[in-house]
Amino acid sequence: MRQFLDRLYKASGAAAAVCLLAILCVIVLQMVARWFSVPFPGSTAYAGYLMAASSFLAFAYALNSGSHIRVSLLLNAMGAKSFWLEIWCMLIGSAAASYLAYYSVKAIYWSVKFHEVSQGQDATPIWIVQLPVAFGAILLAVCFWDNLISLMLNRKDNINKEALEGPEV
Repeated sequence: MRQFLDRLYKASGAAAAVCLLAILCVIVLQMVARWFSVPFPGSTAYAGYLMAASSFLAFAYALNSGSHIRVSLLLNAMGAKSFWLEIWCMLIGSAAASYLAYYSVKAIYWSVKFHEVSQGQDATPIWIVQLPVAFGAILLAVCFWDNLISLMLNRKDNINKEALEGPEV
């Protein structure tokens, strides 16, 4: 299960990178369209959609790779009590990520039910835009719960500590 989750987090990070490359392509196509006076309706909206997708898809990978901000100074100052502070922080993070995931999925439900489309010229169904955001939010919640359970069972989470504090000498 550990390898599956780690691969899922990495695949989500790779999908976020693909979204960033797609943003670059949209911007270049937008420039070319302007040079040749060819309309490219919705290009700004597509870049925004891809930015939201890349952000949310990268969250779980960033958490496990140690890229999220952690207060290591406070954890180190707590000494032996840092374990309980870390449990508390992971619990709060797990609850917040679960809340976000729940309402992200609920937003898709209502967008489909009401046939919502974007207000731009592209008229893209909003549920298509919300899908990668909800997937990223769900994956972030899974990642937080994964780390919380690992911390409680093994007294160690799955976050790459070397990225946080540098290599041990």
